[in-house]
Order: sequence, then C-alpha cells, then structure tokens
Amino acid sequence: MVFRYSARFLLIGLVAGWFSACTGFGPTANLFRPNSPHEQYSQSLKTAKLDQTALGSDWLAAGERATRDSLTLSVPYRESGYFSASKVFAAGYRLEAQRGDRLLVKVETQGQKAIQVFIDVFVLEDRNRISLVATAKADTNVLTWEPRKNQTYLIRIQPELLRSGSYTIDITREPALAFPVQGKTSKQIDSYFGANRDGGRRKHEGVDIFAPRGTPAIASASGVVSGVGTNRLGGNVAFVTDNEHNVRIYYAHLDRWNVTNGQRVTVGDTVGFIGNTGNARTTGPHLHYGIYDFGGGAVNPLPFIRLGRGPARQPLLPASRLGDSIRVATATTPIRLSPSSKSSVLRNLPKATALTTMGGTETWLRVELPDGLIGYVASQTVEPVKRPLRKLILVDTGTLLDEATSRAATIKTLPTGTKVDVLATTGSFQLVRGNGGQTGWLSVNEAADRASETGSVK
Repeated sequence: MVFRYSARFLLIGLVAGWFSACTGFGPTANLFRPNSPHEQYSQSLKTAKLDQTALGSDWLAAGERATRDSLTLSVPYRESGYFSASKVFAAGYRLEAQRGDRLLVKVETQGQKAIQVFIDVFVLEDRNRISLVATAKADTNVLTWEPRKNQTYLIRIQPELLRSGSYTIDITREPALAFPVQGKTSKQIDSYFGANRDGGRRKHEGVDIFAPRGTPAIASASGVVSGVGTNRLGGNVAFVTDNEHNVRIYYAHLDRWNVTNGQRVTVGDTVGFIGNTGNARTTGPHLHYGIYDFGGGAVNPLPFIRLGRGPARQPLLPASRLGDSIRVATATTPIRLSPSSKSSVLRNLPKATALTTMGGTETWLRVELPDGLIGYVASQTVEPVKRPLRKLILVDTGTLLDEATSRAATIKTLPTGTKVDVLATTGSFQLVRGNGGQTGWLSVNEAADRASETGSVK
C-alpha cells in the first residue's frame, strides 16, 4: 500500500498533550463556542495553532470536502471502512429523506484506542449552500434525527486525528409516529393522500385504515386532545395536538370517543373506536387519519406511520480487505456515485487502474483513485495487486515517488539495474514494487526511457 505521509510524527506529542490537558476551551473561548462537537474540535485545533500544520489543515479540508464530494445511497444501508492515523479521513453520504421519517445513524469503530467519531447532518439548500441540521452528542457515535422537509440531506462522518481503526456505518429508517390503529400496520392502509374525492372536486387529505368496528384508534404521538366533536364529512372526530412535531393529528369516522377536550394523552392511549360515521356510512368501518401543519394545510401522513424497511442487510466487507491496494481486472469498469448498477457513472476506468479500498460491502467497494476521486465499483471487476502485471529492469536510475504526481515526494532513488514489478497504473504513472517489497510510483515516461521490459507475468 502507498500512503501520503505528513508531519504527523512531529505533531503526535503536541496534539496528545494538548487534548489530554484540556477539558474545555477557557473562559474567553466559551464566548464563541460552536454548537456542534465537530465545530468545537475544529476550534480547538485552531486554538492550539494546529490548523497551521499539514495534518491539522488537512483534517479541516477533509471535513469540508466531504460536504461536497458525497456519495449517494438508499436507506437502509450499511458499509464498513477504514481510516489510518497517517492520513486524514472524512466521508459524506447523500440521501433523500422525507418529513415523517426518523433516521438512525450509528457508527461502530474498532481500533487499539477509543475513537471519537463526529456525525453531522446537513441539508442541501442548493448546489453551493448547506446548513447543519443535526449532530451527534460528544463522545457518542449514534445520531437519531427527523427531517423537517422532503429534500436531500448529507451525513458526514469524520474521526478525530491520530487514530487508526475500522468502522461500520449503519443507517436505518423508522416512522416518526406510532401506527394509529391497534394491532394493524401500514399494510392495512387502503386509500392514500391526494386521491380524488367527490368526482375530483377535492383531494383526500389523509389515509384510510380499515379495521373491524370497535377497534381502538390510538394516539400515535403524545399531546393534548382538541376539537372533539362532529362534522359532516368526518362524523365523530378528534384532534391531538403534537407540539414536538408541530402538527395536529386528525381522527375521523370514529364510532365513539374515548377522550375529551383538553385531555393529555401519551403514545398508545385510546382516542376512540373505529366506525363509519360521517360520509363513510356507506363504506366499511375505517379510520381516516390526517396530519395538519400548525397554521398550514394537510401533510401526507404516510411517511409518519409507514413500516420501516428493517435493519440494513448489505454483507459487510471483511476488515482484512480495508485499505488494500487493488486494480481494475476487466477491460473497463465504471466508478459510480452510489453502490448500484443504475447509479451515475463518475468515470470509466481502464484495465489495471490503481485503486485503494476505502470501504463498502462485499458487492460494492468504495474506492479512491490516486487523484482523489472517490466512488463505488463492483467488487467482481477488480483484483488485488499482489500478482505483478509485468517486470521492468531499470537501465538508468529512477525516482520512486510516494504519490502519482510529479510534485510528489521522493521515497528513494532506484539504482541502475533495479528490478521492479508493475502492479497497477494511473494516468502517466505506474505503481511498482521493488525487490525489497517497497512500493511507490514511477513515471511512465521515465520507465519508458530508463527501463527494459522483461515481459508480462501470466
């Protein structure tokens, strides 16, 4: 494997000493203390002037970059990954979420030392603007969050500096509210929000849940009962005001009530009993269940009460494969925005292209190219770089670099006659391994001028 090294070893003592000695930021810094653990940690780097070091500035830049170069996924989802103490790390995951969802983000880490991982959720306002909407508490690697709008969100995870370990991120979804009919689930919903009513003159402002007459209609949220009464369409109705979610929940067609105005209820309390009063007298007993914004109109209640899809079931990538150097094994393979064959293609990669396994699942690997591009490739299209593609003998001195760029640092100068194995390629560079097992990058032009090919290895 080839890593980019920074001034890490010069900073370990300073970082460890500063953080172990401090439990806060002092009386002056508290006046401007940020409102998220990630921001607090960023500020602590600046206070210690570590943002002026290569490692500190790289950590800050990685966190910023993860909010732009995020990968798209569908929930429920899980994948494993790896981060090294010698290289800063941050990952961004983009997803579509709806109001009424409750999302659980959990990051489990495994390493020689305890690892703090910062979990932040941003809403994408537009292409160039994001806003922080949720953050995990300090020293916890779990975040539960409910979107307030139907839009695209971004989850960023970033470990603290100078820690190595593997991680598993698990993102699942469940409804924000309890199901309102005892013993039933969203599978019993028959008529949905927005359906035509009265020949198209109005729209259905809720969902209908069919159940035997007398089945308890229960409080799907804790709140205060209001509006118990009768109207032409709903028959016997009741409202429950839910201040936590800023909505009023509407129960209609009740056979009879079990609450009174002003009564406080908790989740699971019986509001009334299923019937077919009002304009439902010609249909079977059912509950019309609606949700209304404070001061606004009807909201689709389905996301609030529909069944979740359960736990994420993607087969995880073995920890032994995390951080491995691999290469494209097929004639060409696409690197994609998300772990799906239907996802957008970021780039088509030719055979032997060098990649590093950053994480993923057994089916889809999240990889990084030497130029920094990150995406997903199908695992069956790549292979380890252990077996060389061909061998070279340098006919002049060569320069072994630590990155695939002409600006990279020199690992060592290879003397004339050095035998190297070509493991992979990227652009105008080849990943090579010397007799001592050391790997690095060699310019293709330099190799062509200064090496003789001894033949491909079958």
